Amino acid sequence: MTNRERIIAAVKFQQTDKLPYNVDLTSQMKEKMLADPKGAECWGKINNHMSSAAWLNSPQKEVKSGHFVDEFGVVWNKTGADKDIGVIDNKLISSPDDFLKYDFPKVDEDFIRRACEWEANRKGDNALVADLGFSLFERAWTLCSMEDLLCYMITDPDFVHELMQKITDYNLRKVEISLEYDIDINYFGDDWGQQKGLIMGPAHWREFIKPYVKQMYDKAKGGGRIIAQHSCGDNSEILDELIEIGLDVYQTFQPEVYPLEVYKPILDNRLTIWGGISTQQDLPNKTPDEIREITKNTIDIMWKNGGFIAAPTHAVPHDVPVENLIAMIEVFESYSR
Repeated sequence: MTNRERIIAAVKFQQTDKLPYNVDLTSQMKEKMLADPKGAECWGKINNHMSSAAWLNSPQKEVKSGHFVDEFGVVWNKTGADKDIGVIDNKLISSPDDFLKYDFPKVDEDFIRRACEWEANRKGDNALVADLGFSLFERAWTLCSMEDLLCYMITDPDFVHELMQKITDYNLRKVEISLEYDIDINYFGDDWGQQKGLIMGPAHWREFIKPYVKQMYDKAKGGGRIIAQHSCGDNSEILDELIEIGLDVYQTFQPEVYPLEVYKPILDNRLTIWGGISTQQDLPNKTPDEIREITKNTIDIMWKNGGFIAAPTHAVPHDVPVENLIAMIEVFESYSR
């Protein structure tokens, strides 16, 4: 089987000849990995099963040292510990009335076509992913702050619906362009969960997020795509509803939130899980031998009957020892039927 065939089989809940897996690193962790001779050797041989180069968000532009502006005009300060995402330095919508003055961006169709074409033309053994991060809730709160957005859900719901639909229409055009190319998966990033429960609560998620997520899923699904959703934290209250509106793959699956033995039978033949190896507790803090045992145990539980793509629960941060990352990857590589 090719890597692409293994990913598709996992989504169809079929057992594969080898374990499908994917490991993503933060930029700082990648530098650390490549600076270590054993780490560089391991990374050079890694057999990641997915390629995610078709970015549907336009690249950020550096406006001053360590500060980057995105396509919506949000300025990200990356001078602190987090060099990949950073923190927001400006607020573009200070009140619902400001939304009328805000100049909503136009989709950079040329960039998206170049990204998708480059991805499709280098098609090899891997499953190809069109990646749309900050796809809805995150995009909304980057414009008006999370605190204010949550308040507006109560004080000005019409504004929130208008904002969410505007963002959704913008994203639908991006998805529509991606469907012209030979890509396997549309991946949406949008964090909804806390360590326990949803940030906005299930009632507000159902009112202000679910209808718009469904529109995006429907557009991609109508083009024959596998639908993958990244959302950190505890989304257990809405997993059934995500499946109902068309979700195929859920990432990230944190063992601190979802006990593996409990959720494997609940989700078997319903939702493919992408993740399982903790970047919050285990990879930074355990020994290499402990990581090997944790990784083996996770695979033994989750790989039965397919429906599992092994991975760390997030892009691996730079606080993870290189030897722990190597230990996990070596176990991933060792599993075959």
